[in-house]
Amino acid sequence: MPNHHATRLLEAASQLILGKERELRLALACLVARGHLLIEDVPGVGKTTLAHTLARLTGLQFQRIQFTSDLLPADIVGVSIFDRETSAFRFHPGPVFSQLILADEINRATPKTQSALLEAMEERQVTADGSTLSLPDPFFVIATQNPANQIGTFPLPESQLDRFLLRIRLGYPDALAERALLMGADRRELLEARPPVITPADLLDMQRAAQGLHVADPLIDYVQALLSATRHHTEIETGLSPRAGLGLLSAARAWALIDGRDHVVPEDVQTLFPHVAAHRLHLAGDGRPVPAATLLSLMQSVPVR
Repeated sequence: MPNHHATRLLEAASQLILGKERELRLALACLVARGHLLIEDVPGVGKTTLAHTLARLTGLQFQRIQFTSDLLPADIVGVSIFDRETSAFRFHPGPVFSQLILADEINRATPKTQSALLEAMEERQVTADGSTLSLPDPFFVIATQNPANQIGTFPLPESQLDRFLLRIRLGYPDALAERALLMGADRRELLEARPPVITPADLLDMQRAAQGLHVADPLIDYVQALLSATRHHTEIETGLSPRAGLGLLSAARAWALIDGRDHVVPEDVQTLFPHVAAHRLHLAGDGRPVPAATLLSLMQSVPVR
């Protein structure tokens, strides 16, 4: 049962990442929806641990790419090297050819290097030396991003941000969770001792099941109304695209599946909307991200029919 797989995964993950049940569920919904996840927060709050946890508990092949200012696109995609025995160039795949990729501190790399992930995230393939190479299935990118005001960061362009289905923040743990972290064993040691609780095949079953969940016509109308509201809001520079609307529905289906339902309800859309919209919308005039209060006001202005 797909919902049983989700429950087991969340229970195991909550034992490793303390006090972040909602954020874990959002990350799992992104994975089940076949999207990609952007985590923006200060260093040291568990962004990398979350990626390691999902990879470990799902049995997915994992690669971590540390983004730096001198990282090159070939360091991600791969490179062709001349083989003297065959007198031909041979392509050596880069770390992107894995099932779960952690793009750590993605905004520390230049825009040219950031763009090496564009085709992979959208088409799930890589073009190298004129050949198109398919990526593994499932394929999931978790990117961490430092706050833009930190030294040595390059803002992600809109085209790159749009490849991420959801953006979340982990934040600091509450007092009880932080105390348990301080007094407990090292998270890395705990993680290494944990076996997978589901298989990649189980995850694919969850993804297929989520895609088949029913969405009623009135709910489609509601999503369209939300999209339209972002496009006509006086404080927002450019509204959400149809691709963002498709992503919102996919994420809502995944959230409903995790909740054990075979259909999507308006509350699913309302829960996911801020995480789908926040990194895609900017204020008119100065280009700053739209505040959470503006998104909440926008949602409240759109009636559920």
